Amino acid sequence: MNAASYVIPLPPQASLPVVGESGRYPVRRIWCVGRNYLEHIREMGNDERAPPFFFAKHADMLVPDGATIPYPPLTKDLHHEVELIVAMKSGGLNIPADKALDHVYGYAVGIDLTRRDLQIASRKKERPWEIGKSFDGSAPCSAIQPASKIGHPAKGKIWLTVNGKEAQKGDLTELIWNVPEIIWQLSQQVKLAAGDIIMTGTPAGVSQLQPGDKLECGVDGVGTLKVSIGQSE
Repeated sequence: MNAASYVIPLPPQASLPVVGESGRYPVRRIWCVGRNYLEHIREMGNDERAPPFFFAKHADMLVPDGATIPYPPLTKDLHHEVELIVAMKSGGLNIPADKALDHVYGYAVGIDLTRRDLQIASRKKERPWEIGKSFDGSAPCSAIQPASKIGHPAKGKIWLTVNGKEAQKGDLTELIWNVPEIIWQLSQQVKLAAGDIIMTGTPAGVSQLQPGDKLECGVDGVGTLKVSIGQSE
């Protein structure tokens, strides 16, 4: 079907740049893993024995490297969560962990911006987290590094600074569920496909952000990401 087949204009395709490539990576869905670093589980006061779970953001909530993100509405407690991102090139249901990396196109660095006050209020009422996690500009993401060039990182520093001061620091070895296990687990819930990206969880050190804050983060061997928090719209 072409554009003339629709009664309103087609929305733009969400996409990410790829390091060393002129073409872009089209994003289908954004999946996020909850509670996948032990120290972050402890700092949030959650049960460290519980398995991680999954929630989603919409693809058009992606924000490119270098962007200024307006401070979101309804919140007074915006937090940063730096994460390794996995970009899929294929998928399926019930993908075995030992075959999972065959479906990975590459990796990037992202930030799961969170309206923490709204997330906590929803959790107390046993409501979905969507209002706290899924909002415009909530998914900053770097360019993707193809796995064909960098391999599949399983160790290396993951970090984030706010205004040049270190806030988060961890290592990919600290993931409770590693990337193959995340893909295996998520593919039991939904049929994964090319264009899906997975945010794999955040280390300890999440903190409150204010308009004017400048964030820089990275994962060793994958890349870096810089964004700023602007004023409310």
